[in-house]
Amino acid sequence: MTVQFTADDYAARMRRAVEAATAAGLSGVLVGIGPDLTWLTAYKPTAVTERLTLLVLTADQPPTLVVPALERPDAAAAVGAPALTLVDWADGSDPYQSVAPLLRPDGRYGISDATWSMHLLGLQKALPGTSYEALSVCQPMLRAVKDEHELARLAAAGAAADAAYGEILGVRFAGRRETEVAADLAGLLRKFGHEQVDFTVVGSGPNGANPHHEAGSRVIQTGDAVVLDFGGLLEGYGSDTTRTVTVGPPSDEIREVHAIVRQAQQAAFEAVRPGVACEEIDWVARQVIRDAGYGEYFIHRTGHGIGVTTHEPPYMVAGEKQPLVPGMCFSIEPGIYLPGKFGVRIEDIVTVTEDGGRRFNNTDHGLGQVA
Repeated sequence: MTVQFTADDYAARMRRAVEAATAAGLSGVLVGIGPDLTWLTAYKPTAVTERLTLLVLTADQPPTLVVPALERPDAAAAVGAPALTLVDWADGSDPYQSVAPLLRPDGRYGISDATWSMHLLGLQKALPGTSYEALSVCQPMLRAVKDEHELARLAAAGAAADAAYGEILGVRFAGRRETEVAADLAGLLRKFGHEQVDFTVVGSGPNGANPHHEAGSRVIQTGDAVVLDFGGLLEGYGSDTTRTVTVGPPSDEIREVHAIVRQAQQAAFEAVRPGVACEEIDWVARQVIRDAGYGEYFIHRTGHGIGVTTHEPPYMVAGEKQPLVPGMCFSIEPGIYLPGKFGVRIEDIVTVTEDGGRRFNNTDHGLGQVA
């Protein structure tokens, strides 16, 4: 059983956001409906409408959540609400005039990426001297370092995804459509506790050469390599894992390519330790694949962060100088994609420890075989 977050936990997150904003030279942080708001306050409106909801975090006043009057009771019931001052606005009034007194007229604010453009434009009209930067640009590491209770939830999500993979190996693939296997995977994720399924990639045969292939109507054939990439949210935290299987015995080519990807994934995992730049993890995986002669067929970054969303900073990609810090969690998922033939990818979620890395996915990295 994972530990439930308290009002004190959310208050600490909001303080951390303010401290980071101050250090970055910002006047504060503005957060609309989306994952940042949920992470900071536990408030997640049951219905997302055009009405403005905005969290205002500054160093000179208590955390303030501006909400539509009709949604105030729901906001007040959020776990993080005791750490908030609630300000409501009524239909027919200008919501931006409720926010304006909370902001400096010449302030520079970080604003959550999920905030609607109409709300950003409304703020700019109400306070033309203010300026704004996307949080993913000015505070990309806001949610990146997880505490022990967040790590426990990510571990639980990873274990549930592993259990789903263990069961899907017993499902028949040959003669069935990709969409049918994808539905089986979604059902297994829910069976093992996921409240939300975000994706179930089933890329069979040539479809596996598309890293983000949407499961389609192709009938899976004996001899196919099948890329299985699936995940979602369990207790609000993400899972994301990929394994590649074959329907019946693999060809020599599939076996060879899989061995290269497995070596690349292991080398990248072994490179994880505090202080290493994110781009180094990408480089290590990519170099193994380049040395094997398949560099042009590894066509995406090596990894992405994960937390209350399945894709978030930090990113394991060339040019990302951010050093790894204990508590960061991200995927390591190198792949080789041969157009018209097949693809292979192996993916685990890992966390940075004090002296290395720890996997949250622990199923066999070998080439799986299904019927």
